[in-house]
Amino acid sequence: MDTTTFFDNFERLAEAPNGVGKLRELILQMAVQGRLVPQDPNDEPAAVLLGRIDAAKKALERGSRVTKDAVVPEIQASKLPCRVPPNWVWTRLRRVGIVSPRNEALDDTEASFVPMALISATYAEPIQMETRPWKEIRQGFTHFAEGDVVMAKITPCFQNGKSAVVRGLRNDIGAGTTELHVFRPVADTMCPEYVLLYLKSPRFLADGVGRMTGSAGQKRVPTEYFANNPFPLPPLAEQRRIVAKVDELMRLCDELEGRVERQREARERLSAAALDRLVTACEPNEFATSWQRICDHFDLLYDVPETLAQLRQAILQLAVRGKLVAQNTDDEPIKATIRTSRDSAGLPPTQYLTGQGESGHFPLPAGWCWVTLKDVADHRLGKMLDQDKNTGYFHPYLRNTNVQWFCFALGDIKEMRFEEEELDEYEVRSGDLLICEGGHGIGRTAVWECQLERVMFQKALHRVRPLACLNSYFLAFCVRAYDANGTLQRYYTGAGIPHFTGKSLAKVLFPLPPLAEQRRIVAKVNELMSLCDALGAKLRQSQADCNRLLEAAVHHLLKQRAVEAASCPA
Repeated sequence: MDTTTFFDNFERLAEAPNGVGKLRELILQMAVQGRLVPQDPNDEPAAVLLGRIDAAKKALERGSRVTKDAVVPEIQASKLPCRVPPNWVWTRLRRVGIVSPRNEALDDTEASFVPMALISATYAEPIQMETRPWKEIRQGFTHFAEGDVVMAKITPCFQNGKSAVVRGLRNDIGAGTTELHVFRPVADTMCPEYVLLYLKSPRFLADGVGRMTGSAGQKRVPTEYFANNPFPLPPLAEQRRIVAKVDELMRLCDELEGRVERQREARERLSAAALDRLVTACEPNEFATSWQRICDHFDLLYDVPETLAQLRQAILQLAVRGKLVAQNTDDEPIKATIRTSRDSAGLPPTQYLTGQGESGHFPLPAGWCWVTLKDVADHRLGKMLDQDKNTGYFHPYLRNTNVQWFCFALGDIKEMRFEEEELDEYEVRSGDLLICEGGHGIGRTAVWECQLERVMFQKALHRVRPLACLNSYFLAFCVRAYDANGTLQRYYTGAGIPHFTGKSLAKVLFPLPPLAEQRRIVAKVNELMSLCDALGAKLRQSQADCNRLLEAAVHHLLKQRAVEAASCPA
């Protein structure tokens, strides 16, 4: 991809993940490699400019206005990071200006003071300042003057790109944090904003991180790297053209970033409104209309992962409210199924909730009822971890880290001892539901499907073993829906670290449809989640295509091309 193609695809490149941020980096790197604007043969060559700078610095040294620099080491061609245009030269900041300058002023002169917090990492954002008498800040702080370029040298400010051209100083002088490197151009021989582009360029920052010294958390970029790293010097007129082009492209990046953010917010609002109408629809016709509206605008509403996640949540909300599949009057009423299931299990009758109006979290369709787990399942916590036990046999056991939403992570399975009489009590069987009791993943739920021959479970998990009237997957959908809409959190206890205790779990009211409808709901949810998976794969592929386009731009625009190596001297 050449430069023309890059600009032609500028807006498309911004669509890649973090595309605008990568474009900003690419612009800065292209700027200091001579690839952003065309060269003008009428410009004064950089070699001539370098001679003028040398003469100006010698005049300052003769006037004792600056300390004579140490000898600037020669630059070896083999150490250069890339090739530059023929009318550019490689040099060092120490040669083209003054590093770590000092100011002279009367003590009562008002000056500007700049702590690190007032220096932004954002490109072209002005430095904020405080006004203080010069006598208060002339000692123990870093000096700078109007038009100087400052750069944070300490981690993480350096990596974040905290650097700026100092403008608007009180009486043209200032001082600030000691964690700065300062560069001062000589007279009008350099464009300070071009130096700033170099200090913000990705390669300079990346190489600087590798050169930092000091202890962790207090690492600093040494003056040697700041002053003597190879610096690409263009003609002065081209420096100004480069800065103007960068300013133009950065403004375009701001516009693209704002447009992308506005589009994202608009999509999320549209998606949330459409899903809210769907979830809250009371009549079948209203629901059908809302669902058709979503289908008609599917590609618009669900073209980013954030809105796709909202769709998944809406599917579960519809499922547990009886709005995802039609009710069938031929289904056996769920209360009769519960009664039969408890009789078969040798359990006594239980008090069923009617499930209408205020007795539950939302109105239920006819034939449904509200239940607690004691009505339809056996639930209990697992075994306390016992490291000192030396009897029994080792068996694998599940922890809360093994339970993810609707699946298990079995890459790290621990073992502990269980007595023979504990095996039935703490064994996990196919169809059991595991719910995390606490920790980072509190509430996470998955259904076990015989993935290990014999596995137990630890106290950090609830095991829910359904009776014949309950489909494990339907209950898992309920838990996930409750987690998403905030219902589940009402049952957590503990101010610092929340827990979902057995007593709390026993109080949760779950909506329960007829068993046949539970199975239809599970099948429909699986079908729709598969469609979401396919849509997610399509979105990831689209984003990957955009990212590859951007990476191709980076590769082709920043690499050292053989034809340039042959035609452009160092």
